[in-house]
Amino acid sequence: MGRWVASRETTAERYTRDQARQHIERVFNKAVLDILGSVEFADLRVVVLQGEGDLPPGIAVICDSMGQLDLGWIEESDAPIPWRAAAYRALEQMLGRALPVFGYQDLFDEISMYYWDGATDDETARQWIIEYQGADPDDSEELTLPSTMEARRPEWMIAANAAPSARLPKRLHQKLHELRKTHGALGRLPPERDAWHFDFEVAYDYIPGIDECSRLPPLTIVPVEQFAREVDDVGRHGMEFGFMDIAGFCPLSDPARIDDWLLSLQAGARFLRAAQDLIQLDPTTL
Repeated sequence: MGRWVASRETTAERYTRDQARQHIERVFNKAVLDILGSVEFADLRVVVLQGEGDLPPGIAVICDSMGQLDLGWIEESDAPIPWRAAAYRALEQMLGRALPVFGYQDLFDEISMYYWDGATDDETARQWIIEYQGADPDDSEELTLPSTMEARRPEWMIAANAAPSARLPKRLHQKLHELRKTHGALGRLPPERDAWHFDFEVAYDYIPGIDECSRLPPLTIVPVEQFAREVDDVGRHGMEFGFMDIAGFCPLSDPARIDDWLLSLQAGARFLRAAQDLIQLDPTTL
């Protein structure tokens, strides 16, 4: 990191060891803040980790936000369902590329294992609950089953309700196009130079205790109002031992790669700003 900072300096100055460390931190933190400062709908920070033994230093992007993302007009407005469903579908499909976030299918899969031993149909789930959890068969109408969970989804969560692009208002179409474009640019980054790429096995060697954390991300785009019990149940381990809150982790074997890392950080920030702009869109102006 020191060599990277030195390569950016235009004047030569002498520093004590402590002054040099503080200067390096200021320069790097400013570069990161200049990139991430405009991303407001999630709290992100960057941590530089020293590798042990022969491992090079690594840089982690950490998400400090927790709970449901504010979906703005998609969840709360009276805009037509096909518009809201189109926006939600896009976020559900793409947002996980740069944020540790889980969607409805992730929640359903977790609940399926938690309640029904992996069952996805009502009859098998009902039998499991009665035989192995001791539920009263006479109270089966009160049981949480796959169909009752599916039925609680608001219409704007259902992908089949999304309008095709040709039927969307121009501004909404443009916002979705920008989201897809920035998502595509992020996807073309090579993993070894991608600030937003996360490989658990690589991070394991740098972050003590990561194996004790829940594998569940800290953020969700599932509306908690409709699925509070389920979100609480699957999140219990994370609340006790921590969530998998790493948005990306990148080992840096060469100081020259820091500039590449910053460029990839910018690519991710552009994508997140596009998602943010979509969420903050005012539907009355469409």
